[in-house]
Amino acid sequence: MLIIEVTNAREVVRREVGQLGERLIGKVTDAESQVEKALIHEMENAFQEFGIEARIISVKGPFLEGGDSLNIPLRIREERNITLNDE
Repeated sequence: MLIIEVTNAREVVRREVGQLGERLIGKVTDAESQVEKALIHEMENAFQEFGIEARIISVKGPFLEGGDSLNIPLRIREERNITLNDE
């Protein structure tokens, strides 16, 4: 199992849409969820290319406590099942 924490979501959004766009997006939506959505899309493409079947779930809630433990109150934001088509 992999856990990926995006630690610079606001900077990524700012770089992609500019400072004004980042302020506007911040009012309408969560920068972290937007970056996760784009990351899930890229991971889905890469997994399919390598023949990997996976379940990717974007959640709100877990956070790292120090460097050695994970606190996991979860709220699922998005879920994607990646399967291979046998054609």
